[in-house]
Amino acid sequence: MMTAGESEAGVGSEEKNISFIISQLREITGIHDNRLLQKALRVSNRDINQAVSFLTDESAREPSYNAIANEPDNESSRATANQTRRSVIDLANNEKADLQKAIALSLRESEKLQEEAEVAGENLEANQVGETNTTESKVGLKRKRCEVWGDSPNPHDRKREDNWPVGLKNVGNTCWFSAVIQSLFQLPRFRQLVLNYTVPKNPHENCRSHAEQRNLAFMQELRCLFALMVASMRKYIDPSNAVDLLKDAFRSSEAQQDVSEFTHKLLDWLEDAFQMAANTKNSSKKSQNPMVELFYGTFLAEGIHDGKMFSNIETFGQYPLQVNGFDDLHQCLEGAMVVGEIETLQSDQSVTSGQENWFTKLPPVLTFELSRFEFNQSLGRPEKIHKRLEFPHIIYLDRYLHKNKELTRSRREEVKRLKEQSTVLQQRLERYMHYGSGPERYPLTDMLQYVWEFTKTKPSSVSPTQDVVGTPPPRSQPNTNSASAMQISSSELPIAKIPETPSPLNTPQAQHAAVHKPFTQSRPPMEMPAHPAPRHITAEELMFFESCLQRWRAEVEQDIADLKDSITQITQSIDQMYMDSSMCQVPYRLHAVLVHEGQASAGHYWAYTFDHSQNMWLKYNDVSVAESSWEELQRDSYGGSRNASAYCLMYINDNIPQLIAEGTDAETGQILEAIHTLPPELRQYVCEDNQHFMQELEEWNEEQVRKIPQKELVPTAEVQEPAVTLTKEQTVACQQNTCSASAKHAILVKEQTAQAIEKAATSYENAGAEAALKEAFHEEYSRLFDLAKDKPTPQNDPRLQHVLVYFFQNKASKRVIERTLLEQFADKNLSYDERSISIMKVAQSKLKLIGPSDMDMQEYKEWHEDYSLFRKVSVYLLTGLECYQNGKCRESLTYLVHAYHSNLKLLKNGKNRGIDETLIAYYRRKCLLELNACAADLFESGDENSVAEGLSIMNELVIPCMHLIVTNELSKEDLAAVEMMRNHWCSYLGEDMDSRLQEKLTEFLPRLLDCSAEVRILREPPKIRPNSPHDLCNRFAAVMESIHSTSPVTVK
Repeated sequence: MMTAGESEAGVGSEEKNISFIISQLREITGIHDNRLLQKALRVSNRDINQAVSFLTDESAREPSYNAIANEPDNESSRATANQTRRSVIDLANNEKADLQKAIALSLRESEKLQEEAEVAGENLEANQVGETNTTESKVGLKRKRCEVWGDSPNPHDRKREDNWPVGLKNVGNTCWFSAVIQSLFQLPRFRQLVLNYTVPKNPHENCRSHAEQRNLAFMQELRCLFALMVASMRKYIDPSNAVDLLKDAFRSSEAQQDVSEFTHKLLDWLEDAFQMAANTKNSSKKSQNPMVELFYGTFLAEGIHDGKMFSNIETFGQYPLQVNGFDDLHQCLEGAMVVGEIETLQSDQSVTSGQENWFTKLPPVLTFELSRFEFNQSLGRPEKIHKRLEFPHIIYLDRYLHKNKELTRSRREEVKRLKEQSTVLQQRLERYMHYGSGPERYPLTDMLQYVWEFTKTKPSSVSPTQDVVGTPPPRSQPNTNSASAMQISSSELPIAKIPETPSPLNTPQAQHAAVHKPFTQSRPPMEMPAHPAPRHITAEELMFFESCLQRWRAEVEQDIADLKDSITQITQSIDQMYMDSSMCQVPYRLHAVLVHEGQASAGHYWAYTFDHSQNMWLKYNDVSVAESSWEELQRDSYGGSRNASAYCLMYINDNIPQLIAEGTDAETGQILEAIHTLPPELRQYVCEDNQHFMQELEEWNEEQVRKIPQKELVPTAEVQEPAVTLTKEQTVACQQNTCSASAKHAILVKEQTAQAIEKAATSYENAGAEAALKEAFHEEYSRLFDLAKDKPTPQNDPRLQHVLVYFFQNKASKRVIERTLLEQFADKNLSYDERSISIMKVAQSKLKLIGPSDMDMQEYKEWHEDYSLFRKVSVYLLTGLECYQNGKCRESLTYLVHAYHSNLKLLKNGKNRGIDETLIAYYRRKCLLELNACAADLFESGDENSVAEGLSIMNELVIPCMHLIVTNELSKEDLAAVEMMRNHWCSYLGEDMDSRLQEKLTEFLPRLLDCSAEVRILREPPKIRPNSPHDLCNRFAAVMESIHSTSPVTVK
């Protein structure tokens, strides 16, 4: 038996669902006749696809006799459309279905990716969603904790940094899920509602349908996900459980009946879950649903249709806006709020149909859905609208409110009048700026200026063809000999006689021709003015033209200035029309922007969200969460210049501070720490997950210790002690590892050390080994200190010559430098002769005197590790450049990528710690672009083996490199390169190609556009051999010299 409250709730939900479908039909078809829309809904039994077919059919708008005549054609066209839909995503029936179908496709793709990893136990768990006991279902404690491919094996790479926001893992083309969830999670009010949701008691008894059980299960999973996002120690969270529930829903027939955006479905499910909780608490009284209160509003649709007035109150969640034909958000809203013209009904006049929409209730969270997908009927496929659309940080919505209807109407009339004036003035200005009657038109001021310049040019009586085309003699005096003489006069006569040669035309200009003294010319230069000039102009004519043209030009310039000033004033008046205080009472602040990059059939989604606590924009791109800016948001979201553009804008009421208020302590009023904002059961769940992660970190650390070679861990017999504390063991291991690194550096420079000992031979002979060590030490110290003053040049980097040059330039401590130099004199490889051995032993004895209290061994170790990494980066760079110049781009890219990312670690500690990153990035881009072009050529060939090779290049080399690029701070050059490569592959979507190639392209593009969907790590380059400083410096000089020339590098 249904109670009255339940009946009312059901009716309200039914009405809201009908209103939502009608609003979808209105946006898809462009039809705003409510009666016709409701008729289509009745005929189609609320099937939106059939309703769209009914509305787009000519019979829906034509008289009955026309409908009968057209019936066979309509049937055939529907049959053709049905056939097309089997192979192409058809958005003709529903423009709003683009995201829904993209979601369905990505979920099917996710199924394929996870098929091999699924086991029978997981399937059993999925089938038992509604059968878990009440205690477990409260927080969903029975969850899978499995490693999905793509995770870094090192858990330290997956550890959260302080309280930085966490990301969401892409579990198979699920970037759309991450973008929506992150946008909502970063809204404190919504987050608190979800986390503090109370699960109904006896949920299995209260859930009357499978849909309610599913919604409740999803709510529980969302709470667990949000709790981990609040207080997890992980850098990113795996949302597989929530996505699995979505996958089941999108696969069901219910989802096909109500095609809508994922956001609408998400809020719909949460609304049902909150309604269930409210009904369980108080079944006799209907309570407000917090999801409805937060996200749903109402508007009044009123107007005239067929001479009759109508007025309806409709509910909306995400308000749809068209992009085509508009330049900014206010224009979109004006276009959506006013459809057609409304005139007062007169008995003697024809009535104009039209409709106006007025917001009667604005939700605290207002979401605008931008329609950026349309179906191209001629091509038979969906296309994305890349048009630029600007939107403000704060938008005032007073002009769209029903209470301001009369004021807004009067101002719209004023705006309309001003725009008409502006149009007339603009047309007049165009006549000045594009003057003329022919196909080519020019600014009138320029034309008057040109005429004035022509009249001022010094008159010339020389024909424009003079000295170019020989002038034939008059017909009355034919003379062949004279013609022949004319033809040879310029080339065969002696140079000295050329000035004396009579001109064929007896003109003053010819008589005063300059003497030609050629060096290489074969004929005299032409005596022509620099510009065309009048043949003859009198002083009176010149004065007349001067006065007229100058006056006319001044008048035209004044007219143009007046027109521009008037247009500017009108534009300012229009801009200020709604900026007075009465129209700035309802501000909405931009909270989140959901961005789509790619084409209609493939792409990637991410979100920009404003962090109110830190007062900055953040970019949520799956696992990556990075600080951003308003400028970057505009670049990615406005559209027009790239494949990326906003498809959803989320604004929040700036007059409701509770929307962004963080949780506070009831007694002290202070903001609670993350973990303390959670309910007890969720707090326990997060603590357990953090313990699991901590255990994973400890196991990893133990495994790394076990991997250290035994010869480095086992102490010699002389120093072995039966019982050693853990702290001492760690200290010994650290010293041994440090000595290993510094010993390698000592070996690298042993020739330089041997030369220093050789120079101290006299001191050794006169005063012994200790005096010789002191002299050699100070001489080598001074030499390296002076060498460190040399700055790196394109052909020479002194840091490669000696480890101490690197230490000096990076301002290492004096103790680190002195110990390093002493260790080089203590190197056992210096046993050349008695002198070297004696000095080595003295150095070793002094080295033993330096105890742990005298030297920070951890600091010492880090300095030597940095230098080892610096040499490694240098070798990677040099090898990569050598490979590139010898045409081996694949090998080169691997070296350059590892050089770049290893170099970033060095640069974090100081500019001189690493190599100039722009050089590495430049050649990395060149390799990427060449490999991309090579792969595209192989793909275009159509040959099966070539296509496979091309896609292999992209999957194994290009895409992993792009992933590494986009997860770091992008330079403008890198961004342009990535966009160029993506655009190149996306351009294939508009071409006719073999179905086999089309299938491979469709499968490949999501990986290209969404690098995070499939993280592949570039393989490590081959082991590098030890290089002496001399060899390394020679290679460096040779490669850098060849970069500035064109000859390839060959290094022996």
